Formats: sequence, structure tokens, C-alpha cells
Amino acid sequence: MVGATATATEMQNNFGRYLNLVMNGSEVIVTKNGREVGRFIPKGAAVSYLTDSLTGILQGNHDLVEARAERVRAKYETAD
Repeated sequence: MVGATATATEMQNNFGRYLNLVMNGSEVIVTKNGREVGRFIPKGAAVSYLTDSLTGILQGNHDLVEARAERVRAKYETAD
């Protein structure tokens, strides 16, 4: 669940606020110059993301970039 979007500067200046959001299960999208550059996500989501990626590799998906992108879109896509 996306909890907030923050610029890199906002994240740096208000880290405690965003850390609390993540600790409560939310995701924070980090932007720089208007572009998404990263996501600050709860540990459980990170483990799930890695598991999903490894599952794709073990299933023999040879287009790993597209397979990963598809799984990420399905699991973490935000409503625009």
C-alpha cells in the first residue's frame, strides 16, 4: 500500500516521518526532479519481492527483465 510520495530532499529532512509510515506497512515512493527513483518498503514486501523474482528465474523465464516488471506491476502498481 502506497502511503506517500516524497522528494529526495523531503525524505532526507523528514526521515523519521517516512520511517514510521514504512514501519506501519506503507510504502513511500521517492522522487528526484519529478521522476521516481526508488521506493522505501516494509521488510515483508522486500522479502516477497525477492521471492517473486527468484520464482521467475527458477521457472525458466528467460526474459527476466520483462517477467520481473510484470510481477512488480501486478503486485506493487499504484493507482495514478
